[in-house]
Amino acid sequence: MANKIIVRSVLEDLLAQIPRLRSQLYFKTSLTALSHAMEDQVLASADTPIIIACFQRERFYRQEAHRYQRIASKSDQVYVLAAPETEFTNCSGDYETIAFDPQDALSQEWHLVVLSPNYSTCLICREVRRSPTATRPDVLPPLDQARRFEGIWTFDREVTATAATMLLQRIQEYRPELCQKVSTALSMVAQFRSREGCSGDPAPFADRLVTYLQAGQYKQIKAYRQIAIQERKERLTNAMTTTIRNSLNPAEILTQAVAELGTVLESDRCLIYRCRSTDSRVRIEYEYTTAGTPSLRHQYWPVAEHPYTQQALAHQQAVQVDDLRADPRWQDPEAAKLFKPLQASGVQALLLAPVLYQGRLLGMVELHRTTPVPWHDMDAELVAAIAIQVGVALIQAEAYADLEELNAQLEALDRTRSNLIAITGHELRTPLSTIQICLESLASEPDMDPELRQVMLSTALADAERMRKLIQDFLTLSQLESGRVQWRPEPLPMQELVDLALSSLRTPKEQLPSIHATLPQELPLVRADGEWLVEVLSKLLDNACKFTEQSGQVSIVATPRQDGLLEVTIADTGRGIEPDRLETIFDRFYQEEGALRRSAGGTGLGLAICRQIITNLGGQIWAESAGRDRGSEFHFTIPLADPFSG
Repeated sequence: MANKIIVRSVLEDLLAQIPRLRSQLYFKTSLTALSHAMEDQVLASADTPIIIACFQRERFYRQEAHRYQRIASKSDQVYVLAAPETEFTNCSGDYETIAFDPQDALSQEWHLVVLSPNYSTCLICREVRRSPTATRPDVLPPLDQARRFEGIWTFDREVTATAATMLLQRIQEYRPELCQKVSTALSMVAQFRSREGCSGDPAPFADRLVTYLQAGQYKQIKAYRQIAIQERKERLTNAMTTTIRNSLNPAEILTQAVAELGTVLESDRCLIYRCRSTDSRVRIEYEYTTAGTPSLRHQYWPVAEHPYTQQALAHQQAVQVDDLRADPRWQDPEAAKLFKPLQASGVQALLLAPVLYQGRLLGMVELHRTTPVPWHDMDAELVAAIAIQVGVALIQAEAYADLEELNAQLEALDRTRSNLIAITGHELRTPLSTIQICLESLASEPDMDPELRQVMLSTALADAERMRKLIQDFLTLSQLESGRVQWRPEPLPMQELVDLALSSLRTPKEQLPSIHATLPQELPLVRADGEWLVEVLSKLLDNACKFTEQSGQVSIVATPRQDGLLEVTIADTGRGIEPDRLETIFDRFYQEEGALRRSAGGTGLGLAICRQIITNLGGQIWAESAGRDRGSEFHFTIPLADPFSG
């Protein structure tokens, strides 16, 4: 490093020597563009110029060192100045390097001077000092590209020669051993200064400058685009966060998520579906589509056989496909079947991200485009971020639902305890008393009339059956509520299930009302556990017959719905239900007439059992009635079988 420190500014000296010059303000990006254009002009020209470059700091020089290796092949009069930071030293190689003290005035200046017989270019600038607030710890420093310089840029030969002379004199002070070489350079400067009417080809300079400015504009557009994407991501994330805070209902959260995500990412279809890693197919419940895009709502969608789901799970990140037809498997006859659901749905571009929580798959976020329009690089990040939000929402909703269910169970348990005492006190004591009286009478009256004896036996047997049904209902409900049931859903014909339920009616045939089953011949199969669904049908039919006169009617109707469910209705013309009790009747131990003054037997557990079964099979059950003595209708839904299963 040179020991000499020069505090004079080259820019100030130049302005003082040529008073007509007026300095202008430049940003670093502009100076970079001008410098590269000047250097490219040297490389494209056949002249042997003098080149003097001052880079302020060694790190700035390192970015351009490869260019100066090429420039040195054009001339032996190349000088590079910089304040050393690591290895930059005074050295004579392909070109001269001059190290000045970091306290030197040149450490604040940016210079590039090119002088040749046929062209000249001069860039002499000094960095504008920052305001005192820039050094405050609470104020962020300006971006590197926003650094400002004041100075001169010109093609003027006189100005260029003057600046070259000033810089060469400084080089001679820094490195006296270069006195002879610098003297030669000064002679060349004097010779080139006097040349008139000489101008080199400006095309390389202009081309490079335009190219650099276009590249800068592209970078600016790209930066604006990144900012817009980031703003879009934050807006969507904030919308999701707001939804999660305002609602713990998964249906509301997922409905909001598909609409927001589908709109923001300009997709033709957005799906969010809950699934597990072991699922083969799932029904689509939450979907966003644009006009003209076919809907997949309530249809079955592949999980295990989806061509990209396993890839997303293996890497636990989003999968982006700009054109499905470019996938090599698309043309493979063996693998092409995996693409059939996507092809049938018109999907040509796809973006998919798993919804995970602690490595556990909760669902999938999937976006479709019906034309092969490429996704933006940031789209996958945005979908992955939303998938994380959806995962958090689902876990929170599940936790809240579990808490609500626990509270409901505790409240129901307290009601059950009270009802159990009343019900069992009546339902067990009454038949036991009757059985005891009948047996005592039979034991104490051996000569009892045979007809009366038969009455006694029939009464005892009927009450024993009543007790058996009570205990069976207790055990069944306990099994359902404890989650100990092993469900075995399979595709089943509804007509067969109805026939089995009708054959199981325990009421004597001569006491039954007229029963009509109206089921279409082409009724789709349902997906259910046959044994438990027959139990539901049997209990609903038994109730309908129990509360309907022999002269009345009971009907069974089944109708497929657009949402992929089959709705079954069991209607009767019997006693009816008060409108304000249509929901209460599904409570455990509920009996419309009261436990101690009813005309029909029962434990009040039948409808509670039906609701438990239907809910576990993926459906709903409800009752409708116009009121007392106006009949009633019991409706339940059950999922239709997946047409692709089996």
